[in-house]
Amino acid sequence: MNMMKQKTNFAGLVKRVTCLICGICFCFGIYAQQQKPFVIPELKEWKGATGFFMPKQSVRIIYGAPGLQKIARQFAADYKALFGVLPEIAEGKPCKGDFFFTIKRDKKLEKEGYDIVIGDYVKVSANEPVGVYWATRTLLQMGEQYKNGNLPKGHIRDWPDYGIRGLLIDCGRKFIPMNYLCDLACIMSYYKMNFMHVVLNNNGFKAYFNDDWNQTYAAFRLECETYPGLTARDGYYTKKEFVLFFAESNERFVILLPEIDVPAHSLAFSHYKPELGSKEYGMDHLNLSHPEVYSFVDALFKEYLDGENPVFRGPRVHIGTDEYSNKKKEVVEQFRAFTDHYIKFVEGFGKQACVWGALTHAAGETPVKSDNVIMYAWYNGFANPKDMVQQGYNLISIPDGLTYIVPLAGYYWDYLNTERLYKQWTPAHVADVVFEEKDPAIIGGMFAVWNDIVGNGISVKDIHHRIFPALQTIAVKTWNIAPAFSYTEFETKRQKLSEAPDVNQLGRIGDDENSLVYETSSITPGSELPYTEIGYGYTITFDMEAANENYGTELFRSPNAVFYLADPVKGMFGFSRDGYMNTFAFRPYPGEKISVKITGDALSTSLFINGQLIERMGIEKRYLNEAEKQNNFIRTLVFPLKNAGNFKSKITNLKVYNRLCSHGTRAKTDRH
Repeated sequence: MNMMKQKTNFAGLVKRVTCLICGICFCFGIYAQQQKPFVIPELKEWKGATGFFMPKQSVRIIYGAPGLQKIARQFAADYKALFGVLPEIAEGKPCKGDFFFTIKRDKKLEKEGYDIVIGDYVKVSANEPVGVYWATRTLLQMGEQYKNGNLPKGHIRDWPDYGIRGLLIDCGRKFIPMNYLCDLACIMSYYKMNFMHVVLNNNGFKAYFNDDWNQTYAAFRLECETYPGLTARDGYYTKKEFVLFFAESNERFVILLPEIDVPAHSLAFSHYKPELGSKEYGMDHLNLSHPEVYSFVDALFKEYLDGENPVFRGPRVHIGTDEYSNKKKEVVEQFRAFTDHYIKFVEGFGKQACVWGALTHAAGETPVKSDNVIMYAWYNGFANPKDMVQQGYNLISIPDGLTYIVPLAGYYWDYLNTERLYKQWTPAHVADVVFEEKDPAIIGGMFAVWNDIVGNGISVKDIHHRIFPALQTIAVKTWNIAPAFSYTEFETKRQKLSEAPDVNQLGRIGDDENSLVYETSSITPGSELPYTEIGYGYTITFDMEAANENYGTELFRSPNAVFYLADPVKGMFGFSRDGYMNTFAFRPYPGEKISVKITGDALSTSLFINGQLIERMGIEKRYLNEAEKQNNFIRTLVFPLKNAGNFKSKITNLKVYNRLCSHGTRAKTDRH
C-alpha cells in the first residue's frame, strides 16, 4: 500500500514537473518570438517565430527574376567574406536551407522596402531590386550575430522613412584616397545609406596661412584636361577611376554626388588664374564681374558632364553656391544670377542640380530656379528652411550644429553627439526649425566631415574613426525615426557589427576584446604577417637585440603606415602615415638588448623601453601653416603589421594585444 502510494506521489510529481517545464518552455517560446533582431538601421516590423534557419554547408541562392542575378552574386561574395562559405547561385524553386530572392508588388513597401520570411528557407521579396539588396544587408547583419550565420525565424517588413540618407566628405582640404572612398561606399551600403557627397575642391582659411591668399592651401581633386595644371599635385582622382567609382558604388545602390564648389571656396581656381579672384571679397571668391568667370566655370563643368560617356555618371551634380559675400546689393544680385545660371547649366546635361542654402543670406530680386532643385538646409541664417520650402525647394536636412564633424578644430563637433542624435534628432529637425515628420519637402538627412584645419596631422584613419559611429547613428535616424532599442543597447550592439563584408578600416583583430590576438617567437626580415594592421586600443610588445640600422629601416609596413626602427630623417624610432613623420626620442645602441612596448589609441601613440615610458605623443598645440594661434596637432597610428622590413636587428617574442596594457614607468625623456 505504501509502495502504491509512493508510486502515485511520484507520478504526480513527474506530472507537475512536466507541466512546469512545459509552462517555462511556452513562456520562453513567447519571449523568443517577441525578440526583435538587432539591425542597423532598426527594423520597422518583426513577427518572431520559434527556432532558427540553419543554412546548409551547400547553401544556395535562388533568384526568381533576371534582374536579381547581380544582387545574388554580391550577396554570395559578401556571405563568403563573413561566414567562409560561398553559396551556389541558381534559378528555380527554393528548398530547405536556401535563400530565395524575388520581385513582388507591395504598395506599402514603396521603392526601397522589402519583405523577408525566415522559415525552413529564407524568402526575400521587394518591389524593386534595391529593396532586395537592402534585405541582403539585413540578413548579413543578422547572421553576424549568430553562430554559423544562423537566423532567427520570423517575418520582417521594412522600409525607409526618408529617401536620401547620406554622408558628405570634404576631399578638397585633405586628399582622401580612392581606396578609402570605395570602402566607405561599401560601409554606407551595409547600413542602407544611399547618398555619398564628395566635395572635389576647397581651401583652407587665410588666417592660418600668414594671412596670405597666395600661401593659403587650395586644391581641385579631379584630373583636368581643359585647364592643365589645375589638378592638385598632392593627390587627385583620374577620370577613369572616378567613373569606375561611380559604377562600383551604383552596384551597391550608393549614389555619388560630386560637388564643384563655386563661386566661393574657389581659391584653387584663382590660384590657377588670379584674375578670376575677387580682391574686394577675398581670393577664395570668384569675381562675378569678371567676364571670364562664366566661360571658365562653364568649361570646367562641361568637361565632366558632356559627351556620351561623361565623368559625372550620377543623376545629380552639386554646384556649391554657399557662403558668398552679401555686403553689397549688386554682388548679391550677381550671386543669385550665377546660381540660377549653373542650376540651369547642369540641368542642360540631364542632371538634377543641388545647391547649398544661401538665399536668405543672399536675399534679392534676381530669380533663382527652385523647381526640381535640391537645397541643403545647413544653417538657418543662410537659408530659412520654411521660406525655402515656400519658394519651391526640396530640402536635405544637414544642420551644422548637429551633424558637422570638423576634426580637431575646436568648433563644431570632433565626434558627433550620437546619443543626442539617436534620442532627439530626425531629418525633420533643421536646427530650431521643426517640420512635420515625413514632410514631402524634406527628402532626406545627412552628416558631413569637413577638413577645415589643413596640416593638423589628421589621418584618414582618424577621420574614419569619427565617421563610423556617426554613420551608424544617422543610418538609423534617416531610415527609422523612432527606434525601439535604447541608446545604451544600440551603442553596445553597434560595435559588434562589421564595418562591411571584407572591410576593416578600423583595423579590428579578434572577436574577443582585451585579448592577445597574435604572437610569434621571431620576425624574419622581409616576411609577411597574417594581419594588415591593428586599430586604436592596441599594445605591441617585442624583444630586440639592436644592430646598427641604416636610416629609413622599417620594422613593419602596411598600405597605410610605416613604423621605423630608424626613421629616414634622424635614425630614431618613429612612424609615418598620411605624409606626416613622427619621431620618438629614442634610438637603441648597437648590441643593446631591450624590451619594447608600443600602445596606441585615438588620441596618442606611446613608446616604452624596458617598462619605462619614453614618450607619449598626445595631441599637442602647434602653430600650423604660419597661423597666429596654435591649433591641435594629432600623432596617432593605426599600427602596421602586414610586411616586415629588411632590418638587421633580432626581433623576437612579438605579441599583439587588442587592448591598452598598463603604461608602466615614466622615463626622464618623456616630452609630453
